Amino acid sequence: MTQPRRTLTDAERFDWLRLIRTENVGPITFHRLLERYGTARAALEALPDLAKRGGRAKPLRIAAKADVERELLANERVGARLLCSCEPDYPEPMAALDDAPPVVSVLGHAHLLRRRGVAMVGARNASMNGKTFAQRLAKELGEAGLLVVSGLARGIDTAAHAGALGTGTAAVVAGGVDIVYPPENERLYRDIVQQGVVVAESPAGTTPQARHFPRRNRLISGLSLGVLVVEAALRSGSLITARMALDQGREVMAVPGSPLDPRCQGTNNLLRQGAVLVESVDDVIRALESLAPPAVRERQGDLFAAPRPAPPTESELEQARTTVLENLSPSPVAIDELVRGCQLSAPVVLTVVLELELAGRVQRQPGNQVNLI
Repeated sequence: MTQPRRTLTDAERFDWLRLIRTENVGPITFHRLLERYGTARAALEALPDLAKRGGRAKPLRIAAKADVERELLANERVGARLLCSCEPDYPEPMAALDDAPPVVSVLGHAHLLRRRGVAMVGARNASMNGKTFAQRLAKELGEAGLLVVSGLARGIDTAAHAGALGTGTAAVVAGGVDIVYPPENERLYRDIVQQGVVVAESPAGTTPQARHFPRRNRLISGLSLGVLVVEAALRSGSLITARMALDQGREVMAVPGSPLDPRCQGTNNLLRQGAVLVESVDDVIRALESLAPPAVRERQGDLFAAPRPAPPTESELEQARTTVLENLSPSPVAIDELVRGCQLSAPVVLTVVLELELAGRVQRQPGNQVNLI
C-alpha cells in the first residue's frame, strides 16, 4: 500500500544529494539503491562493496561532503530550493517517471509546479509566424489555468515563456538553476524567476553541455500532461522530446505547417504518425481535459517502508554474475528480457546489474535497457 510522501530532514536531504552526485549513480540506480537499503545513508555505506563485487578495481568516487556543502550553499545564495522526489512539493507527474531525478533545484514560485502542465517546444530558428502563434497560444493556455513548460531555448521556447509569463511559466534548464543559457535570454530568465519557476537537475553553477539537453528534455515532457511541438525539422531536439513524451505516456500534439518550410517537416510528420492536430487553444484543452496527472509510482511510497524483503544471498549472486555478463553485450537489452534470458529471479538480475553499473561496466539506456560499456 502506498504511503504518504514526506518532507526529508536536512541531514537526509544532504545524504540524498551526496548519493546522486556519486560516480556511476544515475536516477534509476539511485532509486534501486533506496529500494534495497531504505535510506541514502545506508546506500552510501554499501556502495564501495557493491562496486567491488561488480568488478571495479579502483575505489568508487563517492561525492565529498565538502562538495555537497558547496552545492547547498550555492543554492542558498541564489535563493533556490532543493526538492527530493519523495517530498510532497515535488511535482507528481515527474515523480512518476522511472528515471525521475531524485533531487532538483527550484528557483521562483515552486507552487506553480502543482498545476496541470503542457509543454511547448519547437525550432530555435523559428519563423516569425511560428513565434507569434506560440506566444499567443501560450498566453491563452496560461489564462486557461495550465502551466506552460519549456526549455528557455531560442525561438519557440522563448515565445512560449513570454506568452505565459503573466500567468506563470516553468523553464527547465540544462545547466545549473543559476546559469542563463542562451545569454540573450537573461532578461526573460529574470522575469521567470520573479513570476514563474526555474527547474534544474544539474548542480548550481553547471554550464550546459550537449549531453545535458536530452536529460533536460525528459523533464520538460515529464512535468506535463502533453507536449505541443510548434515548428521542428526532421532531425530536431523537439522531436526527441516528443518521443520521450510518448514513452512517458503523455499526449503528443503538433501545429501543422507549410510543406515548403523545412522547419515544419518534423511537425507534419508527427501529425502523419497520429499526433493531435492543434490550430487553437481549444484543440489543446480538448486533448488534455480527459487526462489525469500521472500517478506517483508505488516505489515513491515504499522508500521508507519496513521491513524490506531479504536481498539475494551472496551464493545466489556469485552464480548469477557470470550468467548475466554472458547475456549482456554492447547492444542495449531490456531488463525484462535479460531476466527471462538468464532464467534468474528479477531481484538477482537487478542486483547484479546494479553492481556492474557502479563498477562502470554497464550503462543504462532509455526504455529500461542496459548495455556493456
